[in-house]
Parts: sequence; structure tokens; C-alpha cells
Amino acid sequence: MENAKIYRMSFASVYPLYIKKAERKGRTKAEVDEIIFWLTGYDQHSLTWHLEAGTDFETFFAQAPQLNANVSKITGLICGYRVEEIEDKLMQKIRYLDKLVDELAKGKAMDKILRN
Repeated sequence: MENAKIYRMSFASVYPLYIKKAERKGRTKAEVDEIIFWLTGYDQHSLTWHLEAGTDFETFFAQAPQLNANVSKITGLICGYRVEEIEDKLMQKIRYLDKLVDELAKGKAMDKILRN
């Protein structure tokens, strides 16, 4: 039941928190956006549309143009769980994004974050 609450949350309500977390560590909104584009296949126009529309997480990921082929390279702990072992696919996508933003805030280089 806890997951259902997260899925219904507006992506726009969490997006500023991602940016704030990154900026506190000297990173930028543009870098957060680049991570979102890489993960989901969205571009600036479609991201802005979803933010303005108040799209929930479930719809945001369901309508993502293309989940990056390299998401399987995202590994490690997030919120006490190994991201690669999360069975619920939607929750895994949300945690992938959390993990990438965490890596950005920890000062990791963008080419490493984007698994290049």
C-alpha cells in the first residue's frame, strides 16, 4: 500500500527536491535534467509539460519515451534496498532516479553517472 501512495505523488512535487539536493552540493538543475533525460528519454519540452500537468510518478514513467538501455548498470543501495533487486518495476525506476540524483549530489562525474 505504501508504494501506491508514492506512485500517485506528483513528479512536480519531488522534482524541486532533486534540484535542491543537487544544488546544495554545488551541482546544477541542468545536470538533474540531463539525468532525467538520459533515464527516461524525455526532452526539455516533454519534461516541462509533465511538470506543469502535475503528472504522477506512475504516469511519468509509463509515458517515458524510452528507458535507457544501460539502466541495468545502475547498482547499489538506495533507501536500504539494492536497486538492482527491487522486484516492482515502477518502484525500481523511481529508485533508479533517486540513485542517480544521489550520485550527482555526492560529486560523481556525469559520464560515470550516465554509465558511459
